[in-house]
Parts: sequence; structure tokens; C-alpha cells
Amino acid sequence: MTITRTETLSLTDGRELRVTIGEPESAVRGGLVVLHEARGMTAGVRTLVSSLAAEGWLIIAPHLYDFDRVHGDDIRDQVSKLSGDRLLEDTDVAFVWLGQQGVSPDRMGVVGFDIGGTVAMVVAASRTIGAAVTVQAPGILEPLSDGLPALVDVAGDLTCPWLGIFRDDDSEEVSKLRDAVISSETASDVVRFDVSSDEAWARALNWFDAHMR
Repeated sequence: MTITRTETLSLTDGRELRVTIGEPESAVRGGLVVLHEARGMTAGVRTLVSSLAAEGWLIIAPHLYDFDRVHGDDIRDQVSKLSGDRLLEDTDVAFVWLGQQGVSPDRMGVVGFDIGGTVAMVVAASRTIGAAVTVQAPGILEPLSDGLPALVDVAGDLTCPWLGIFRDDDSEEVSKLRDAVISSETASDVVRFDVSSDEAWARALNWFDAHMR
């Protein structure tokens, strides 16, 4: 398993952004920004960073909260404070870092889970990169916070190939999202199955392989 490390990046506005980084031991095939779940930078997210790095991707995962982990009622409080502008600023910092490591924009991607999946789709509708993958994103019809759009409202604005992965038992919200992305001018797909399955993992990796060459 690839070892990860955490660094602090200084931003131009005076803030500092903590990031977790995973570097492949072999040749770098591209770079991925990993966006964490509602509970923050969990052990599972760090394992994902390590696993993707083992597949040959240079990984940077920005810590979207001021704390690495949140619990209980604090989760809802942190999610309600999410700002689209700040999240895009943080992901832009991650993309700049990847560029500094020699990764070109067409070989940069973003993948997010839970609230990170929501942010990944917002990024995919706002930035020109290689590809994006969203897994189990809330906020499809109703925004997660006052500072974020509902996903159906940005679905038609996708500027890079986007894949959405959702559970089989998800409500018709996912069907509405699928209908909405049809109007986008880039490749997109919505698939539904057990998101913990090997198939879901393979779908995500294949999506990046297909669109980030």
C-alpha cells in the first residue's frame, strides 16, 4: 500500500490549506483531486488516496474543513457552511499543485464521495479538466448549503466528461439527474449499483483511463 503524507499549503489570501498526498511508486499516469466525505478526512478516504496512488495516479486530497474529522451534529453544521466559491478555490489550489508536479490539465481529474461527490460535479461544471467521477452525492434537487447549487441546476453546464455512481436503491432524484445531464455538451453517464462493489471501482478507474490519456 502506498504511504500518504499530509502537508500544509500557503494560499495567496493568507489562509493555509491542509492536503493529503499520495504518490505512485511507478510512472505517473495523471493526477486526481480526491474530495472527502461529510465526516472529513477519514481513514477510509486516506485508504482511497493510497489505493489510487497504487494505480499510478498522483493524488492530492484537500481538507475541506478546518478540522480533519467531525462527528455527530457537527457534521450537519459543517456541511451547511460549505461555500461554492471557497471549495472551488481549494480545488484550484490542488490543480495548481498537480501542475507544478508536471501534470497537464487534460490529465487532471477529480473524484468525490458523499459531499465530495457533490463538489466534484460542481467542479466538473466549472473547470476544464480531463474527467470527473461522483459517487453517492447528496444535494441533487435541493442544495446542500446556501453556498452550493443543486446538482440538477449545473448538470447542463458540465465542461468535462463526468460519471455519476449511485446505489440501486436511490430515489428518482438520480433519474432526474440523469435526464438533466443529457443536455450537457460533454460525455456523461449515470450508473446505479452497489457502490461498494468491485464493479464500481473498476468503472471509476476505466472512466479516468478513457478520458485522461
